[in-house]
Amino acid sequence: MNLETDRRIRVALLDDHPVVLFGLSAQLGQLSDISVVGSFESSRALLVVLTSQEVDVLVMDYSLGPKEIDGVNLLRMLRLRFPKLEILVVSGYCNPATAALTIRSGARGFIGKISLMHELLDAIRTVAARQRYVDKVIAYELDLALKKVAADDDRGETATLAEQVSLSPREWEVLRCVLDGMAVTSIATKFSRSVTTISTQKQAAYRKLGIRTDAELFKVQHSLGRMYQ
Repeated sequence: MNLETDRRIRVALLDDHPVVLFGLSAQLGQLSDISVVGSFESSRALLVVLTSQEVDVLVMDYSLGPKEIDGVNLLRMLRLRFPKLEILVVSGYCNPATAALTIRSGARGFIGKISLMHELLDAIRTVAARQRYVDKVIAYELDLALKKVAADDDRGETATLAEQVSLSPREWEVLRCVLDGMAVTSIATKFSRSVTTISTQKQAAYRKLGIRTDAELFKVQHSLGRMYQ
């Protein structure tokens, strides 16, 4: 992607919240060096445009709606089909584990949704120049995590998603039960805990894994590796 100094950065937006898309389009549309070529609520609509129109940077939400492909597989598919496309992931799950997972899956940059607008603009421009951008809040921790993953790869080991996050024993046992098809009420009965406690532990585990729904958990089940055996 050879960006010329006299051409604006062509940006596409992907988020399942129309208000977010409207706000981003309005903000980016005021800039002289950025052109919003499209905003999309679904990956399907995005793919139609990507096959016919050149885009420099895709700014995408990591977790889309329940009917959408999960973030990891979407990133991998986009990287395979559109190798020249640079991808900036924007996520409400701003933690090293989620960032590392998105970077390894094909994203050029990662930024949290609580970031300021000038940080998002820096991220877009950095990614458009084919340089990595990582949210400043987690940049140091992510660097350590990626170095560990690289070291594991050099030794012929593969780091799993579960090994990149800090799940407590109780959070992990709740995930195991969900993957076995158990409802929160059944898990609460099994472990003699309240439904509220189980629900809290489940949601805490989901946040750490960068997912929001049971459907997304099943989609990333293979990434949990040997811990789910």
